Amino acid sequence: MSSIGPVVAALIVAGSSGLPAYAFPRASRAGQTLTTLLLAAGCALGLSGLVPVLAGGPTMSANLSWFLPWGSFSVAVDRLGAVFLALVLVLPPLASVFGLGYWRQDEHQDNGRRLGLSFGLLVAAMGFVVLARDGILFLLAWEVMALAAWLASTAEYHKPEVRRAGWVYLVATHAGTLCLFAMFALWKRESGGFELSPLGPGHAASAGVTAILVLALVGFGFKAGLMPLHVWLPGAHANAPSQVSAVMSGVMIKMGVYGILRLSSLLPSPGVWWGWTLLALGGVGALGGIAYALGQRELKRVLAYSSVENIGIITMGMGLAALGKELGRLDLVLLGLGGALLHVWNHGLFKSLLFLDAGVVLHATGTGRIDRLGGLGKALPRAAALFALGSMAISALPPLNGFVGEWLIYLGFFRGIGAGASPAPGLAAAALGAVVLATAGALALAAFVRVYGGVFLGAPRGKPVAGLHDAGTATFLPMLALALACVIVGLAPSLVLPPLWSAALEWFGLPPGSASLGAFLDLSRLGTMNLVLVAGAALIGLPLFLRGKRSARALAGKPATLPTWDCGYAAPTARMQYTPSSFAEFPLRGLSFLLRPSRRRPLIEGAFPAPSSFAWRAADLVLDRTIRPLARLGRRLAPGIRVIQQGSTQLYLVYIVATTIILLLVTVGQP
Repeated sequence: MSSIGPVVAALIVAGSSGLPAYAFPRASRAGQTLTTLLLAAGCALGLSGLVPVLAGGPTMSANLSWFLPWGSFSVAVDRLGAVFLALVLVLPPLASVFGLGYWRQDEHQDNGRRLGLSFGLLVAAMGFVVLARDGILFLLAWEVMALAAWLASTAEYHKPEVRRAGWVYLVATHAGTLCLFAMFALWKRESGGFELSPLGPGHAASAGVTAILVLALVGFGFKAGLMPLHVWLPGAHANAPSQVSAVMSGVMIKMGVYGILRLSSLLPSPGVWWGWTLLALGGVGALGGIAYALGQRELKRVLAYSSVENIGIITMGMGLAALGKELGRLDLVLLGLGGALLHVWNHGLFKSLLFLDAGVVLHATGTGRIDRLGGLGKALPRAAALFALGSMAISALPPLNGFVGEWLIYLGFFRGIGAGASPAPGLAAAALGAVVLATAGALALAAFVRVYGGVFLGAPRGKPVAGLHDAGTATFLPMLALALACVIVGLAPSLVLPPLWSAALEWFGLPPGSASLGAFLDLSRLGTMNLVLVAGAALIGLPLFLRGKRSARALAGKPATLPTWDCGYAAPTARMQYTPSSFAEFPLRGLSFLLRPSRRRPLIEGAFPAPSSFAWRAADLVLDRTIRPLARLGRRLAPGIRVIQQGSTQLYLVYIVATTIILLLVTVGQP
């Protein structure tokens, strides 16, 4: 199987990594440890085979016959696929190691082995989605990925909310899969087979190509969580085990992004409408996703809606690249797609870190309700520090990695209006994407200031936090590795940009090395700015840190008499502090036209008013305000349809005769 053999073998090992655990007793942790070791070994083997392609080597491929009457076992790894396969092989092993401390087999005897098996199958299926160069193989891997993710995300199936989220995910993912079935049927008609190879220029701007692109956008958009096709994502991510949430958000939803990029690279020029469509949908997703994140009360639902925002940012970069491809602007392709691919990696890193960190909070406190938490910074100092770093990265604050990916997309928008290049007709409107990106960034900063302050700062709003266990070694080390990666990519983006640049060139149809990084990007300025920021933070932070240490030594052994902040009250309580809901009220009030929130304001009447409180809830317009009401309406109307099913053979014969007559009347006179 040529040099692609180690990659295929690695995915087979990862997919079967959960099987040996069934040879051990339910309460034995040895099986869980063996599952993690096998998964890590398989992914390490796959990375060893992937490195040559990431380093600029040639495409690896193999084509074998198989037992099915259609297609073949055709696999390949090119530069675009290597970018996504690297995520598949790096993040799940870290999440699995985290699970050793977070989801211990002796504490989850009923579902621990099932989770390990479905987790490994999910990794293998995602890998084969990237490798597949045949439509039938692609659909098989896609369906296994969907079912494995469903099994993994519903590990706690005894909870009603988990089952509800699982059913929503199952319906949504198969709605997308039906679109992919139709897409590949049209693909076979256009190309004559299921082989995923480029169509000739004779198909440019044809109705078949347009239909394929639309079906691909819907089918892959469901998996990516592209708004308004995101309906499954918040519930599934919020109710899955945290290591599964990290992989679903950090890796699995990127398979939808990969599918859109792969199909668009195989099709001839569709026209500028494709780029504008991606830009518009990306802008709606970026703003809508982070707006909904601001209004969530559950920690993991905030992170889930933030994933919708980041998919929107990636889609905006893809839209800019699609416009550049149509207009022959290589700079827009490289900056747009290069920034989108870098954000694919960056989002995988910081979102996985945040979901794992949320798992530590849930494990320690037993709740994810932000308004019931608070003051955890002292009890969980490791988790607090890493969540702060992840929050800064996802808010695109320099010098961390989130800033670098968005910076490239910003540069692409600015060049579209003539900054550093000659302006192109019609591209001035694309510069609005920079405004959308900036607005989404400001809202993201507000959202994560709200979350961090509500969870880790202030005084505890619920039960006391003394005695809570912080992240142990198994849970801390994977998070530390992700945090270090966020810092390294932010400070030295030149380490990761070359393979992403090569993938963008390949997508555009140019050989690697045909355009240099320096022609469109001055990384030295970014490096200088990052160093200045780090030095400034050190100059300010180091004296404060040393002063804090001196104060701690001076107060050592003395009893604490005051809480963190008493707001000027002699006997303050935990209720005498800002709540996350009140913090978010002002920005959400400006977004009321989009969110249509429900409010409950404090009601104070009479000399002795009854207890009252403020609450703010932003229900999802697509799922909660549209799909669920339609489903309830269908449930009420469905019994009326049962009258046609009487169980009478004579009546069924009448149906057949009536249908035959109608078909004859419709077809009469047609050739």
